Amino acid sequence: MADGRRVSQAVNRVLALSRWRRAGVLIALGALAGLGQAPVGAWPLTLVALAVVFGLFQRVEGWRGAAWLGGAVGTGYFFMALNWIVEPFFVDPNRHGWMAPFALLGLSGGMALYWAGGLALGRALGGGLPGFVGGIGLAELARGYFFTGFPWAQPGHVLIDTAVLHWASWLGAPGLTALVLIVSVALWWAVVARQVASVLTLAAAAVLWPIALWVTPEAGAMPDAPVVRLVQPNAPQHEKWDPAKIQKFYERQLAFTAAGAGTRPDLVVWPETAVQVWLNNAGPALAEISDAASAPVVVGLQRYDGPRFFNSLVHVETGGTVSAVYDKHHLVPFGEFMPFGNLLARWGIHGLASNAGRGYSAGPGARVIDMGDLGQALPLICYEGVFARDLRAAPERADFLLLITNDAWFGKISGPYQHLAQARLRSAEMGLPMIRVANTGISAMIDATGRVTASIGMGEADWRDAPLPPALPPTLYARFGDAPMIVVFLGLLGVSLLRYRGRGLHPHIR
Repeated sequence: MADGRRVSQAVNRVLALSRWRRAGVLIALGALAGLGQAPVGAWPLTLVALAVVFGLFQRVEGWRGAAWLGGAVGTGYFFMALNWIVEPFFVDPNRHGWMAPFALLGLSGGMALYWAGGLALGRALGGGLPGFVGGIGLAELARGYFFTGFPWAQPGHVLIDTAVLHWASWLGAPGLTALVLIVSVALWWAVVARQVASVLTLAAAAVLWPIALWVTPEAGAMPDAPVVRLVQPNAPQHEKWDPAKIQKFYERQLAFTAAGAGTRPDLVVWPETAVQVWLNNAGPALAEISDAASAPVVVGLQRYDGPRFFNSLVHVETGGTVSAVYDKHHLVPFGEFMPFGNLLARWGIHGLASNAGRGYSAGPGARVIDMGDLGQALPLICYEGVFARDLRAAPERADFLLLITNDAWFGKISGPYQHLAQARLRSAEMGLPMIRVANTGISAMIDATGRVTASIGMGEADWRDAPLPPALPPTLYARFGDAPMIVVFLGLLGVSLLRYRGRGLHPHIR
């Protein structure tokens, strides 16, 4: 019990600090929790840090204290997890560099508001485990929907590189977040209160961890599976659109497409905006690419329709005929479009990926495209792979996911690794394999349980032939999405309120 008392006393000392000193400690605690995200992957630190956050949550004064706690911890957490956000602003530092610190601070603080609101609500309705898990869980769900959504770096994402990734097939990322929060609470109770139930919970989690790996279904490619060629040109963003280098990157991709004499793939995939001519004028280029491939090709490029511009993916049949066009529909705010873009353009403020005031136009929505013998593909372009709800919005179930991206915007430190991790999560949630091709990496073939079966590393110019793994039956998450966990989190908040009313306590003054 001595160790538990010391931890408890340390928490009390933090609460006794002046407001701004306490904020500094809480921001550092949140940053520690953020180290669980890729590429560091120190998920035990996330559990320990959130355990301490729960201890503080139990002892702060009322919902205002809980809001302050959530805001400070959330700021530190998102500052650490989302520090890659500065990278796009230094692609053209003379034009956008001045925005970088404001972007990081604004995004961290903005995301932290969700945690502030979640913990305030949880405490106002009674607190305890139900209030803590229900409050943050609901806040994280809201973060994925409001203002077009930004569900990046959720607490549950720290488990993507562990044996329990496949559990996302049941309850998705919200289920993994609930697991992280519950284990953190159990850890706090086991250390500080030495509660038998908490110790047993942690013991059960330790036993279930290897079992999770054992029960993960086999989803490897069959011997006769179609072969897909991943083409990764490694064009740095500051060089990608340089007129003196455009042809070099195009010819590199063309050479990778034609390589490997003796065996030809069933499909060749180039990354997002891989061809620097508009689709409207790309006939000769697409014919040349098709000749080099001797197979169908998927290519990312831009197109225009009157005054509107689109970030598009095209499927090109052997012979150079375009058989399908998909326009990205979930655009990146402040990147691919600017709210009030025409107005802001008067002051020289544009989306990072476009010079036009309004940037790209959104496509009509999720859809599947026919890939012949490979089956039906659900196309995704870059940022769209972050949103599980976009995958579920397709009118029919696909046979595989097809994501093309230009992660050069995300730099080389953490952004591309986190983006890949979320792609793996989407496959596990939906029970579908994914073909993922990135300009600078990391390109990968991912099976229907989220395992990477083949890849091209970060910053490499290369190609890789990989068999396409099969799909699994529709998962529970594919059928019901976030609805079950919305009910769970709301139910936990209801339990929190009923429990404290049953004890004759008023949650606001606890």
